[in-house]
Order: sequence, then structure tokens, then C-alpha cells
Amino acid sequence: MASLQTILKSAPFVVVGGVATRLYMPERMTLDIDILVKTEDRPVVYQDLNCAGAVQVGVLSIGGSQWRLAEGENLDVLEADDDWVETALAHPNYSPDGLPIIALPYLVLMKLAASRVQDLADVSRMVGLAAEDELIAIREAVNLYLPTAGEDLESLILLGKLEIGAGG
Repeated sequence: MASLQTILKSAPFVVVGGVATRLYMPERMTLDIDILVKTEDRPVVYQDLNCAGAVQVGVLSIGGSQWRLAEGENLDVLEADDDWVETALAHPNYSPDGLPIIALPYLVLMKLAASRVQDLADVSRMVGLAAEDELIAIREAVNLYLPTAGEDLESLILLGKLEIGAGG
């Protein structure tokens, strides 16, 4: 696959979803790569994808689109305007191969907001493995941007620690 950094030259993006979780927990199977961009950057992102030979194959119900890259890989482009998105795009972590990966607090926010079973399982595993300073940052982000999920987050932290045998 051509590097996403080579394809997407015109706007910042971060990898989210199953590929992003690999930086924070043991790898799980995923069939595509998901990225997050600001909604206002959609035109230039789509232009970059079209120029690279990608074909749009669908629209995401959560905001964004599905693409097939020139070499056949699937790419979901999630678009958002949430207050935290610009900060998340500006301060990624990086995978060993150089991909910009969404920082853990913002990945947890996205997955808590999605509330799908797989997303909650991912959150539980990631926060169960997180260091205390990471948990502080996650709690701060959730309290600021998704305060209704604070109690759920604490439950998922406890479950994640129990799963890895660290207790509560």
C-alpha cells in the first residue's frame, strides 16, 4: 500500500479505529484503516484520494466516506467538528512505521461516543493497560468533552485492570 502520508498531503489526519488500537493494546483483527479529518478539510482530502486513484464506494452514517485505495485496501474517512478534533490532529502519537495515530485520550473519547460493543471492549483493554499518567489524561478529556461518560469510563478501567490481572 502506498503510504497514507504520501496520498494525503493537503490536510492533517490521524489514524483511528482498530489500526490505532494496536499502539495501545494487543493487536486485533481489522479489515480496513480508519482516519479522522476535520469536516472542513473534506474537499482537499477527497481531492488527494482521487488523485491517488482511490474510488469512493460509500458514505458513513457517522459522517464521512468509504474508499477503496488504488491497491485495493479499504479506507474509512471519518469527519468531525468536535472541539477536541483540532488538538487531536495536532498532537498525534506515531506508529513504528510513522503513521500519525490519534492520542489515547481522544481515541477513548471516540470509542465511548460510538458505544458499540467492540469499541467498549477496546476501551476496556486500552485503559486496563494504560499507565496512571495516561489515565489522568483520559479522565481529563472525558470530563471536559464527554462528561456523561465518566462513570462508564471508571467501570471500563476497573474491568480492564481485572482482565489483565492488575486488580482495581
